[in-house]
Amino acid sequence: MLKGKTALITGSTSGIGLAIARAFAKEGANVMLNGFGDKDAIEKERAGLEKEFGIKARYSAADMTKPAEIADMVSATEKEFGALDILVNNAGIQHVANIEDFPVEKWDAVIAINLSSSFHTIRAAMPGMKKRKWGRIINIASAHGLVASTQKVAYVAAKHGLVGMTKVVAMEAANDGVTCNAICPGWVLTPLVQKQIDDRAKASGKSVRDEEIALLSEKQPMHKFTKPENIGALAVFLAGDAAESITGSAYSIDGGWVAQ
Repeated sequence: MLKGKTALITGSTSGIGLAIARAFAKEGANVMLNGFGDKDAIEKERAGLEKEFGIKARYSAADMTKPAEIADMVSATEKEFGALDILVNNAGIQHVANIEDFPVEKWDAVIAINLSSSFHTIRAAMPGMKKRKWGRIINIASAHGLVASTQKVAYVAAKHGLVGMTKVVAMEAANDGVTCNAICPGWVLTPLVQKQIDDRAKASGKSVRDEEIALLSEKQPMHKFTKPENIGALAVFLAGDAAESITGSAYSIDGGWVAQ
């Protein structure tokens, strides 16, 4: 469905971002990966995408806190593939603390990576998209872009800001063939979350499934995690022709979290 297109996915060396990259590659899109991690592991994933899906995959180590490196990454993507058609802003970090105890440097880092980096990528990618009269921008926000939780002041502020940014970009590019939407996941079963559940089960003596339900029930009516692949599938849909008039929307994929 996306053969011949090029997608840049930030924070895509593992987890949700890698699942999104795989979803695009499966549909025939070339991909530019980005993120931190073991160099050999990243190369294995990059080469694996090319071999499995028959597409071109490249990697940028751009630091999402540095605007100049972000601009260079966008430029390198356009130079390598001829165009940047699909931009997925997925890079993110988290820190948990009450606001009076929240370190200033952690606030700055969360805002820089979870919010400002998307401004810098969109700012750099938009001219080419408008010139070609085609582009898809997908911002990976969160249920926390729509509702709040305690001890997550920077994350909630950043994700709310990202949803707002999505709306502004959608309006500005509404007649240029460029759409901009947000995906707002709830609980996603990543290795980090799985470890959290396993640790809870070990400490409580309860089953892993009991602890899964306990964790999910804190926020979601549905006792089921969202899979990273589910988010990848939604991103592919938003990048396709069927979604050409969908813009400025925030799509919840959260087991009913924000329906309450």
